[in-house]
Amino acid sequence: MSINDNTPVIIGVGEASERIDAPGYAALSPAALAAAAAKAAIEDAGAGDIAGQIDVIAAIRQFEVSGPGAKPPFGAADNFPRSVAARIGADPRHAILEVVGGQGPQHLVNEFAHAIASGETGVALMVGSEAISTVRHLAGKGESRDWSEAIGGQLEDRGYGMEGLLTSDLAGHGARTPISVYALFENARRAREGKDRASYALEMGRLFAPFTQVAHGNPHAMSQEVYSAEDLATVTGPNRLTSDPFPRRMVARDQANQGAAVLMTSVRKARELGVPEDRWVYLWGGADVKERTPVQRQDLSKSPASTAAVRRAMEVAGVSLADIDVFDLYSCFPIAVFNICDDLGLAPDDPRGLTVTGGLPFFGGAGNNYSMHAIAEMIRRLRARPGAVGLVGANGGFLSKYSVGLYSTQARDFQPFDSKPLQAQIDGWAAPVLDQTHVGEAAVETYTIDYAGPAPRGVVVARTPAGARIIAMTPPDDTAVVGEMIATDPLGRRAILAPGEGGKVLVSGFAG
Repeated sequence: MSINDNTPVIIGVGEASERIDAPGYAALSPAALAAAAAKAAIEDAGAGDIAGQIDVIAAIRQFEVSGPGAKPPFGAADNFPRSVAARIGADPRHAILEVVGGQGPQHLVNEFAHAIASGETGVALMVGSEAISTVRHLAGKGESRDWSEAIGGQLEDRGYGMEGLLTSDLAGHGARTPISVYALFENARRAREGKDRASYALEMGRLFAPFTQVAHGNPHAMSQEVYSAEDLATVTGPNRLTSDPFPRRMVARDQANQGAAVLMTSVRKARELGVPEDRWVYLWGGADVKERTPVQRQDLSKSPASTAAVRRAMEVAGVSLADIDVFDLYSCFPIAVFNICDDLGLAPDDPRGLTVTGGLPFFGGAGNNYSMHAIAEMIRRLRARPGAVGLVGANGGFLSKYSVGLYSTQARDFQPFDSKPLQAQIDGWAAPVLDQTHVGEAAVETYTIDYAGPAPRGVVVARTPAGARIIAMTPPDDTAVVGEMIATDPLGRRAILAPGEGGKVLVSGFAG
């Protein structure tokens, strides 16, 4: 068939990684890991001087520079994308540093597919990396490195993009980290499912046990050990509770040294560069949306914006769930996967599998860049199965941002997609009333117990008799209440709430 010359195609993907216990470990910096991945992507395209043809490099932020005032322990380049460019012999006209969030890699692919289709961009390289494991390893030995670089040059820094992700109501009561907020989502789902702690832990284990088998065969995975559902569900010393209901092996593994890159251009440019057509993979459809803040969601066990994005991407691509052959669903925590499966009717044990990498807890949660690895592996798998269709779902924030891509080697003209109408619908959804003045009993909607500090701390989300939502915490100087939460499941009970200092709402006990 005749394909429009401006149709965007992915022509190269690359990954780089190192484990601190592996032979040849070199303690590479994030820029070095990213450059190694970029070189691998150029080589993967199987053509000539592609580096010199790159006119845009868009980079993902490392975790250590993902917040205001952040200071990388070993320093960093002042222009990360151009630091990578210098290492691969590229001199792009435009360098970009993307906003924070795991949706970033897929969002960039969606963005530059449109830029290439419109003729605005010729060749785009998307790249990212993390060296969190190396930083912790060296710091633990009292060693340091100097990874600072004064590169200068043009840079479009898009900022952090964290506005509106989390409100003070949750953060002020102790739910301010991803693990504690996702724990609230997870226990809300457990409440919806009507399961006790033990049976739900096993359900999470059954979801993630197949992921460990995929990671076992992935040379870039940070953990290649295979675990059973029971292994993952059972709390032990090495598999300690982090925030109820998550044992350590159920959460994203941030100790990773990994880089990944994706190279994209048009059909016309791919031919000019001499890229063989068996390297080409097409983006059939996509979507990018932003969810309401957690307290503005009617049901904390769900993120309907995420599943709406998946449905919209499938609509653009003209496919159904049954037509998709390969999946990679973002898996920072079980709820991120359950959320998609529950709404779409996708079985957690679907024989097609739900990850191509092994997932964030086992392959590695390479900061904001995990899905760049998912896209890279997806491209390789689709090349090995000509005509198959693959879906990548990328999540950022607190189930806050979701970007989707549908891919295939089967040639198809690019169909531009606009997520603004869908976003307008999401923005118009009704939000629950928040009442932080209520005193007395309130039905527990969800909760978590954070075990990270010197003593466990509880956070409770409840509904007042009038139906308003209220956020509360256990008293910092009273371990009896959190002890009761540990001993007796708070779900299905009524929390007794009282005012505390600084506008806080405290849980003084439980009834029912």
